[in-house]
Amino acid sequence: MNVPAPLEIYRAVVEPDWIDYNGHMNVAYYVLVFDRATDAFLDYLGLDEALRDAAGSSTFSVEAHITYQREVVEGDPLRFTTQLLGYDEKRIHYLHRMYHAEAGFLASTVEWMTLHVDLNLRKVGPMPPQIQARLAEVMASHAGLPWPDEAGRVIRRPTGRVQGA
Repeated sequence: MNVPAPLEIYRAVVEPDWIDYNGHMNVAYYVLVFDRATDAFLDYLGLDEALRDAAGSSTFSVEAHITYQREVVEGDPLRFTTQLLGYDEKRIHYLHRMYHAEAGFLASTVEWMTLHVDLNLRKVGPMPPQIQARLAEVMASHAGLPWPDEAGRVIRRPTGRVQGA
């Protein structure tokens, strides 16, 4: 199967309710729209509603890191790409990039780590073999992509002492 590198499987438009008092998309809605991009990615992998219903199999977010590059405003069309960074039998590590779909600029990124969960036991467990096989296909395609600058970042305060801290 030919897997695009990166994947481009989700689009959205900034909705009026997503705008805050600064006149741009509120930070809470970045998580929402990236979560929707994640749903599209998981569906692409086969971790979809049918698998959840049949096998009680899903993923839970364990860590995420968002970067804000440029603001977006009401009505802006958004285009998302997804790059698989790594996986094992229980984890999926990926990065979404959110672009302005017309102007082309990078607006935001999110690096995400999710865990596969057996919903019947409410415990982390291995993904079904067909999902691991699908991840292997995607990883083979994405392995040649450069490592994203936004991946693996940590937040630190400056090394000098801040006045009043």
